[in-house]
Amino acid sequence: MISVVSFLIFIGFYALYYTSQKTYVSYNRAFEQWIKKNTRPTKYVGLVILLSAFFILLLEKAIGSGALTYCILLMTIGSLIIIISPLKIIKPAFVILLFTTATLIEML
Repeated sequence: MISVVSFLIFIGFYALYYTSQKTYVSYNRAFEQWIKKNTRPTKYVGLVILLSAFFILLLEKAIGSGALTYCILLMTIGSLIIIISPLKIIKPAFVILLFTTATLIEML
């Protein structure tokens, strides 16, 4: 379940990151183009995804440990997105492969 929550945090933070006015978009991907054109709905969707990840962690764990885990995941994934995203290393196939592998390892 942690890998699913991590994926939700990644998607929510990534969407909110690209709604910022200071980010540079190379317009190589259709997803990034759509985010830049529709910033207002994307902000709402990103916040809903982040809040749903928070509530999933609260339901899975207790209030204290769920909130702490959420804060740690948000800081870690947010830092990685801010550092790696300008280098254009984040590609959809790589993200799907990474989180699929994490989910399979978690299930074992």
